[in-house]
Amino acid sequence: MTDLAHWQSCPLPPHAPLAGRFVSLEPLDPARHADQLWTALQAPPADPQQWQYMAYGPFAARAEFDAWLAGVAVGSDPLFFAVRDHASGNVVGQLALMRITPAHGCVEIGHVLFAPPLQRTPGASEAIYLLARLVFALGYRRLEWKCDADNTRSRRAAERLGFVAEGLFRQHLVVKGRNRDTAWYALLDGDWPRCRAAFERWLAADNFDAEGRQRRGLAELRDE
Repeated sequence: MTDLAHWQSCPLPPHAPLAGRFVSLEPLDPARHADQLWTALQAPPADPQQWQYMAYGPFAARAEFDAWLAGVAVGSDPLFFAVRDHASGNVVGQLALMRITPAHGCVEIGHVLFAPPLQRTPGASEAIYLLARLVFALGYRRLEWKCDADNTRSRRAAERLGFVAEGLFRQHLVVKGRNRDTAWYALLDGDWPRCRAAFERWLAADNFDAEGRQRRGLAELRDE
């Protein structure tokens, strides 16, 4: 059993920019981010699953989106970030730290909404890495990922990123008029050094060819 006799509460995550190689995370600011985020989420090609598993959206009108964005931007939990792609300079997604519990060293990544140009790119993985690196550097013990059990895309992403499946909360929520069973995943501080090393090797320039294709997969590097 882990001795936590000297455990101390973690600091709250700062709402400050985080810079990576492919993307940067910026504290969500409607004045700076609303136009590009709206455009990215509305532009073709359409992703039929983009809003399916979110508790909100899709938004039929820009005014509805702006009102929602203004509401979440001022909160401290969830703590929202916009994802800016370095290649285009545009905001192409959002994500948040949520259920922040400093006393127990536990925090969750949620509200992950990536527009099609960001999906399945190195920048998408790097956005998760940047938040994970932040919270573990602050001393958090546990980083959670939860999703609808029917959301196979999110479940595959969690496992690829190194999160470990912990079980299923049956009939956990009612979302948009239907039942949601929630799949729980977590990454622990003891797992993080191996995962961090794999992320850093995977994100390195020499892991991608001239066309931007990966030479070695993230899970492969983590399992070495």
